[in-house]
Amino acid sequence: MGKNPHIVIINPDQWRCDVMGHMGNPAAVTPHLDRLARTEAVSFRNAFCQNPVCTPSRCSFMSGWYPHVRGHRTMHHMMQPDEPVLLKTLKDAGYYVWWGGKNDLVPAENGFADYCDIKYQPAVPPRRETNLYVNDAWRGRPEGDNYFSFFAGKLEKAEDEQIYYDRDWANVLGAIEMIRRAPADRPLCLYLALNVPHPPYGVEEPFYSMTDRSKLPPRIPAPSGWAGKPSILKGIWEKQGMQGWTEERWNELRATYYGMCARVDRQFGMVMDALREAGIYDDTAVFFFSDHGDFTGDYGLVEKTQNTFEDCLTRVPFMMKPPKGVPVKPRISEAMVELIDFPATVEALLGITPGHTHFGRSLLPVIAGETDEHRDAVFCEGGRLHGEEHCMEKEHGATGGAAGLYWPRIQWQQQEGPEHTKAVMVRTKRYKYVRRYDEQDELYDLRCDPGENVNRIGDPALAEVVAELKERLLDFFQETCDVVPHKANKRM
Repeated sequence: MGKNPHIVIINPDQWRCDVMGHMGNPAAVTPHLDRLARTEAVSFRNAFCQNPVCTPSRCSFMSGWYPHVRGHRTMHHMMQPDEPVLLKTLKDAGYYVWWGGKNDLVPAENGFADYCDIKYQPAVPPRRETNLYVNDAWRGRPEGDNYFSFFAGKLEKAEDEQIYYDRDWANVLGAIEMIRRAPADRPLCLYLALNVPHPPYGVEEPFYSMTDRSKLPPRIPAPSGWAGKPSILKGIWEKQGMQGWTEERWNELRATYYGMCARVDRQFGMVMDALREAGIYDDTAVFFFSDHGDFTGDYGLVEKTQNTFEDCLTRVPFMMKPPKGVPVKPRISEAMVELIDFPATVEALLGITPGHTHFGRSLLPVIAGETDEHRDAVFCEGGRLHGEEHCMEKEHGATGGAAGLYWPRIQWQQQEGPEHTKAVMVRTKRYKYVRRYDEQDELYDLRCDPGENVNRIGDPALAEVVAELKERLLDFFQETCDVVPHKANKRM
């Protein structure tokens, strides 16, 4: 290629990897993503985030750092001006950076000028009624079993609307307009950070009815007595109060989530069509990935946690279509990858040598089909130490308290019991080991227990496996425990 390619990053929020048709889910309606994986892209079956909630994950995949490197472990500790962010790297390299949608990355009080040329705000703002946090009559009464379910169901368009014009639709239409008028003298980086399928679970037609409820795969059941599982899971399960839900009700919630994913797939297709119409599709690298997953009924839970690492939370969609001229073998890759590999791949594609140490590894050899071996293990981390009151996310409690949607989880984060303990996961293709600072560790043999129902941490037959994974975890922390600045200081 004679010039740098355009970069399109589409980043939905809270999309679990298994809700895609090409991953073998018969209920998922994702034709645009499925077609791309067959023809022009690589889709990774084993891609993992480095923290199971929004802000820490985004700080990680935009910097190439694990959350522990600089303490990005909460929703309210974002990237600081002296820290590396890929968007800034691209802007400094001459890209015209357009950012539409969610932040959850940099402090709003610092502004966005260092990171993008445009932080998009639609000329016609969405109706207030499309904000399901504000317009929350769907919750019912506080004593009801829907109050903490996040289940809103079918959303109704306004009479004069062709689409359910919310923040995501506004930003998708803004992205399409940006593609149509992309500057001719600079490569474009378009970062579209969508909110959906983040709950509340609600979606309009035709997406609401797209999912065949009879094809939904079985849920992972809530463990009997929660023996061997992290205490925060049982605590949330009790507080969400959904134990009496029938399978039919769960299927409606899950189908609504699937419909939200189908909606994003449609929006993804619209952006791809806009690239083609603008004549820049072949010159564009497209990345599609989520920041983390969602319980969506597994274990009898909804939403997510900050310090547990079930696959439904940590395994995410990750696809890349390279620009024309860059070798690609379209397929589903079995390689184990981390979201921190995203910035390393962009840098390798553009020939950028980063000015900071990071821990991502370029995926270009995997994309080319040269290998499907990338990492021997992946890592995810979260939680806090006792006494770290600044990590309790009390800001969430101040915006709703016991009536807030997140209260079943947040109340445990704001107590000094073991529930919100610091924890870290190391996962290989077969085993998952979780080191929990203030309570029992976890070990799962994923080959015979893919639902992570039976904690085998005390099984003598797996003692050697535990020892090996602990050693691997020690190597991980020693390798990534700090980053030395590349610019040295003068001593005198």
